[in-house]
Amino acid sequence: MVRISTKGRYGTRLMVALASQFGKSPVLLKEIAKQEEISEGYLQHIVDALKGAGLIHSNRVGHGGYTLARSPAEITLREVLGVLEGSISLVECVEKPELCTRSKTCVTREVWAELSRTIAGTLNGITLDDMINRKAERNEQSFYEI
Repeated sequence: MVRISTKGRYGTRLMVALASQFGKSPVLLKEIAKQEEISEGYLQHIVDALKGAGLIHSNRVGHGGYTLARSPAEITLREVLGVLEGSISLVECVEKPELCTRSKTCVTREVWAELSRTIAGTLNGITLDDMINRKAERNEQSFYEI
């Protein structure tokens, strides 16, 4: 089964939390850790990867904290997961056909490539801004269900 790792899931939650504070003051990692119920140490590992990829900035001024490097409307889930998960191809031979001598004639490789493109397209079509809007809709629904 194809799965997104804990690193990918937690990293996405981190990015949504930062996106919800975009344009405001930097957010402390311990605040996100508490809000999302994720170990601060584990989040630091994720932050380092996202910072290295240029998706977030650390702020040393004042109390410190983190902000998105770009607008939430400009950062896609594919970018985030690409940094944290690596390739989103379902099988290695899709991106590296030279790994398999059957790549040119393999029917299943064509299917895996098609599925990989579909997944990539879907992830490219969802921004952090979209995730914030989904969260807001969910919170409104919860309010009216009480």
